[in-house]
Amino acid sequence: ALSQPKTVISIDGDGSVLTNLGTLPTIGNNMPENFILMIIDNGSYGSTGDQPTYTGRKTDLAGMARAAGCDHVVEVQDVDTGKALQEAIDAQVGTVMIVKCDSGNAKMPVITMDPVVIKHRFMDAVKA
Repeated sequence: ALSQPKTVISIDGDGSVLTNLGTLPTIGNNMPENFILMIIDNGSYGSTGDQPTYTGRKTDLAGMARAAGCDHVVEVQDVDTGKALQEAIDAQVGTVMIVKCDSGNAKMPVITMDPVVIKHRFMDAVKA
């Protein structure tokens, strides 16, 4: 985002942000106008089995982002994400968006593909 003119949207989960807290002060102290961090806050570590995170209890991600220097923090419910995201893009102000949603994963089969193959499939899809 610091090196390009178009809007950059980074999507992360509450569990990931909680385990990598250094990202918030890095963003807060270097926030370009074209950057949006969208944190999907489902109150759980979804990728490892939906164990609860502390955002479902007393931990306030918006407060943590503000304390880390993020000046424009928006909290929305999942159903309001599209409108809030468009507003952030139109405003052209660096934004941390906390999207509150329910926890739960759909039952999926184990991925048997090699990670390198997955990477190349993703890269080809992005190019298309």
